[in-house]
Amino acid sequence: MADPRPIGVFDSGVGGLTVARALMDLLPDERVIYLGDTARGPYGPRTVEEVRAFTADDVGWLAEQDVKFVIAACNTATAAALELDPLTFDLPVLGVIEPAVETAIRVTRSRRIGVIGTQVTISSGAYDRAVERLGSVDTKLTSAACPRFVTLVEQGRTTDPEVLEVAEEYLAPMKAAQVDTLILGCTHYPLLTGVISYVMGPDVTLVSSAETCARAVFAHLVDADLLAHTQTPQHRFAATGDPTDFARLAERFLGPRIRDADVEPA
Repeated sequence: MADPRPIGVFDSGVGGLTVARALMDLLPDERVIYLGDTARGPYGPRTVEEVRAFTADDVGWLAEQDVKFVIAACNTATAAALELDPLTFDLPVLGVIEPAVETAIRVTRSRRIGVIGTQVTISSGAYDRAVERLGSVDTKLTSAACPRFVTLVEQGRTTDPEVLEVAEEYLAPMKAAQVDTLILGCTHYPLLTGVISYVMGPDVTLVSSAETCARAVFAHLVDADLLAHTQTPQHRFAATGDPTDFARLAERFLGPRIRDADVEPA
């Protein structure tokens, strides 16, 4: 039977809008409620304890909006609150790490996989554990934190010479390890696909955690018979910080999709 309730998506800021956009593209009949915790984000520099508490708050707010499913569209929140010592919730909550790892393991040819993300995501070891759990004994993972990528994306800088220079520096360990598959382990990073692909070369497959997560949600809704079949879904966007600042940044991620939408205080 159809379930018209919306899908909830949260992130520490605007990066998770890449997941929301992938959902809108893949599931055009579904409504999305997006929460950006801009008042407390970014989560990357926060402690694990803080991120776990923020995640519980975010899921709680979305549950109050009567969503049927929640996506933690934040690698940091997924690593801190849904992986090694997962929090429990009264509704399904999916993170972005496992779907991306499953895809990377499926497409790699050499069994050499790379992942780039925030400092908390990388240092948490969440991707290492997922690869160990889902991969074979000969699968090798190379990880690197790329903290400046988020700042550059939010400044609207995705192709200038400094961005290329930073990418060359951050991706050097991946090239040295000769990975053939690279997971973009932060939802900001799809906006840097062009420069990352240029640096890594055409033989390296990039795996977007946003796209793989959207596909996993599609499969869950189909299997559970929870598709909405809404003809004209009305999406909602909320921010814990300044809604005007959120809308300005969000346009870089969603373009025309958000220009006519109101961003409400959460």
